[in-house]
Amino acid sequence: MDQSKIEKVIFIICGVLGVIFLTVFAVFLARTGKGADQSADMAGQPVMAEGGENMASAGDSAQEGTVQSMKEDDGQDTGAAADQTGDGSDASGKDVSEGAPVVFTSNASQSTEGDWLFVEGNRIVDADGKPVWLTGINWFGYNTGTNCFDGLWTCDLNSSIKAIADHGFNILRIPVSSQLLLQWKNGEYPTANFNQATNDYLVGMNSLEIFDYVLELCEQNGIKVLLDTHCAMTNASGHTVNLWVDGEIDEADFIEAWVWVADRYKDNDTIVAFDLKNEPHGKPYEQNKAIWNDSTDPNNWKYVAEKTAAQILAVNPNVLILVEGLEIYPMDLAANGDYHSTNEDDYYFCWWGGNLRGVKDYPVDLGEFNNKLVYSPHDYGPTVFQQPWFYEGYDYDSLMEDCWRDNWFYIYEDGTAPLLIGEWGGFMREPNLTWMTHLRTLIGKYHLHYTFWCFNANSGDTGGLVLDDFTTWDEEKYAFVKEVLWQQNGKFVGLDHEIPLGVNGITLTEAAYENW
Repeated sequence: MDQSKIEKVIFIICGVLGVIFLTVFAVFLARTGKGADQSADMAGQPVMAEGGENMASAGDSAQEGTVQSMKEDDGQDTGAAADQTGDGSDASGKDVSEGAPVVFTSNASQSTEGDWLFVEGNRIVDADGKPVWLTGINWFGYNTGTNCFDGLWTCDLNSSIKAIADHGFNILRIPVSSQLLLQWKNGEYPTANFNQATNDYLVGMNSLEIFDYVLELCEQNGIKVLLDTHCAMTNASGHTVNLWVDGEIDEADFIEAWVWVADRYKDNDTIVAFDLKNEPHGKPYEQNKAIWNDSTDPNNWKYVAEKTAAQILAVNPNVLILVEGLEIYPMDLAANGDYHSTNEDDYYFCWWGGNLRGVKDYPVDLGEFNNKLVYSPHDYGPTVFQQPWFYEGYDYDSLMEDCWRDNWFYIYEDGTAPLLIGEWGGFMREPNLTWMTHLRTLIGKYHLHYTFWCFNANSGDTGGLVLDDFTTWDEEKYAFVKEVLWQQNGKFVGLDHEIPLGVNGITLTEAAYENW
């Protein structure tokens, strides 16, 4: 090959290499610029809490308050709520990093007619200012997949509701799932499972129609209803999920379910209260833990509760709004107010839903609707979990100092708001009976509102007020609870102004004024 041809080949090769170099260099510049833009975008995103992925396992049980036994004993655990991603969105890609301020409408449309209830200081009163005492009971099933009350596979609904009224319980807490409420909203009616021979009058009704029938029965017997979102997805173990979101149910769905039920029953004063979410909880190392502060974090239960209440009260300004507590609260707000620490030693622990220490620092604010705000802790005994305050020789005074006062009783003592203990109860034997007796003393001394857990015989770690046939009452346990049922002159006092509470009760109109 002559010299000119060699030079020509070298020139072509150099040209090709030059083009390749320029192309690579251009790509490099483009990617560098994109990376800088991404860094700038991320600089405005919130910092995720320490701990990374949820490391909880079925065997975790090491820390005080970190284990809550399954009180509904059927069904499967659906697992943790949807993880938040590092870019400020949830697993579905929805932007949840920013929160809007909560705005409440005026309470001018609140009704002073009928049986609606109001808050004055730490008391609940009727529209005329007469103090009332809500002494009720839980009956679950609408949350478990039964799609009606558990136990209707053997007992008669009519006689069961009548028996609850005749035994003196003036309010019935009904756990439901957000999923079921949304199914009803969308015209879907999961099959209600009941004994069709015993409850033949329910045959032909769908599950929503049966629920409406339950409300009619309660009204006829002088019972009021407290509706409780027990879980997001219908599942007997749904209450073990930390948050109000789970699976296909996100925050918007959670709120939508409440708004639908609030609007549907806005003229029905049989349902007088909404318990927004049963037992929000979560351990320090869990990413999806419920927190309580002044942020707009999607896991901030205080913020979500206010948002939910605002939309409920915009369509139904008359219902009481019950807000439960958490499981953990930071000991040092200056150092750990955002809950970034995964060290359990940095937190106060309590029962799921029982930790309301945050109210002192960040009280729930419903604006003009603070006259509807009630706080609702849960409290259990050592049969459910051996908390550190259940040491040998514990008594009423030690329970007050080690648990009750700092976690929730101060709310009543300071006159901040009323308390309704949404769940308490258990077996009539030790080691449970000592605790249950002391809590009954507290309830009776201060006329604290409550709904006893529970009517159901199939509550695995507490038992129920009825035996396995869901018809025969446990007379020993009933006699225990009867001491703190609202009674005057041997008659049970109801919350309805016109219909007496069962065959052994009187109306609220007939009740004497009691200045607790």
